[in-house]
Amino acid sequence: MASNTKWDLWVDESLAKLDSLKLLRSLRPINLQNDKANKDAKLGADEVFDGLRDWDRRAVEVDISEETFNQWLDDIPSCGDIDTCRTPASGEVSESRCQKKLLLFSGNDYLGLSSHPTVRKAAAKAALEDGMGPRGSALICGYTDYHQSLEAKLAELKKKKDCLLCPTGFAANMAVMVAIGSITSLAVSGRRPNNEEKVAVFSDSLNHASIIDGLRLAERLNSVMVYVYRHCDMSHLQELILNCTAPKKVVVTDSLFSMDGDFAPMAGLVRLRKKHDLLLVIDDAHGTFVCGKDGGGVADEFKCEKDVDICVGTLSKAAGCHGGFIACSKQWKQLIMSRGRSFIFSTSMPVPVAASAHAAVLVAQEEAWRRRAIWERVNDFRNLTGLHITSHIISLVIGSEEKALQASRHMLISGFHVTAIRPPTVPLNSCRLRVTLTAAHTKADVKKLVAALSHCLNFQDVILHSSSSHARL
Repeated sequence: MASNTKWDLWVDESLAKLDSLKLLRSLRPINLQNDKANKDAKLGADEVFDGLRDWDRRAVEVDISEETFNQWLDDIPSCGDIDTCRTPASGEVSESRCQKKLLLFSGNDYLGLSSHPTVRKAAAKAALEDGMGPRGSALICGYTDYHQSLEAKLAELKKKKDCLLCPTGFAANMAVMVAIGSITSLAVSGRRPNNEEKVAVFSDSLNHASIIDGLRLAERLNSVMVYVYRHCDMSHLQELILNCTAPKKVVVTDSLFSMDGDFAPMAGLVRLRKKHDLLLVIDDAHGTFVCGKDGGGVADEFKCEKDVDICVGTLSKAAGCHGGFIACSKQWKQLIMSRGRSFIFSTSMPVPVAASAHAAVLVAQEEAWRRRAIWERVNDFRNLTGLHITSHIISLVIGSEEKALQASRHMLISGFHVTAIRPPTVPLNSCRLRVTLTAAHTKADVKKLVAALSHCLNFQDVILHSSSSHARL
């Protein structure tokens, strides 16, 4: 990692203060995999494949009941009520009228690993041999050698010294933002800090809600000042940085924006990091395992991994599992696990989830054709529509809520699970259809999708990214 001397010093000072207060926290792994000879086998990818198989369709083909279908069609609110359509008893044939088959183009299982035999077997084996594992927070008894092995694998993937698992990606971002703010509170020893002593955090206007909520909590704790810069606007970001006199400055951004499908300007961010001694934090939820030669994510894609100080990721998207993680230095890991409330006060992920996620990482690396397949589908969509999309997340901005709902209804009737995205998730009058392409989709699937879309919108009139730069939440 490129040296960031000032921040290294501030983190070390915070850790020293925590140590003096006896507030440094530790992870003490409980060993469940005592048979060392079989440890690698238990966590290994025992089956890899060179192309799509029938079970891959489970990642993109779903059934919903006719009642759910009709409620969705009429935009009737639902709390997930049990359908009245009777579930067939064993041996009975399901009534086809009660089920609607849909082709899923709205999920985040980008590599299709949620149904992979190796991932499923890893979860089942861990559950049968070790149950759910000790139930407690990671700092008490919930941290096992399963978690330890997964952290090591993710740190290696992200080319960082260490990694910290969190229950969700949302919790990971919350923990990072609060831990960054704790540098202020530890430095001022209980008194109210002035603005020069607070950490100045510069946040992209379209950052994910978990970053926004983490910053809100840090603001509430009176430890940070938040500056929101226009979406991907490096000139505006530099202007804000130059006008800020606080010495501790952080830039936080999504690497690949979940609702617009565009990439953060990584080269520009790296230049500003070097010029102003910034701490650079990225949320790589939608780029991890998908982007980069080795699946290392957006920083891997843009060859700037060493310039990213903290990388937040998730295991619930391309890995097809569940949970979040923070790849960083050992010092940052110790600070986050000592001050990040959403990590400290959450029960750790169950052992079968950790085991399946570890297997998913291995499969994602072994089956590199899955990454290539995603970008082939991106090219298919681009060629069929003439739209200059840049990623597997396609944001078809339509405008009004009514138009977006009408388009979503048409897609539903046509047999596609494509949802309308509305405020507060996106700004007013930038409602859209959000389409996601995965390795489990085929070229034929994309052709059918484009044909259905062409009947509810004119591709020449479609806006790919929202022009609004206001924060979503």
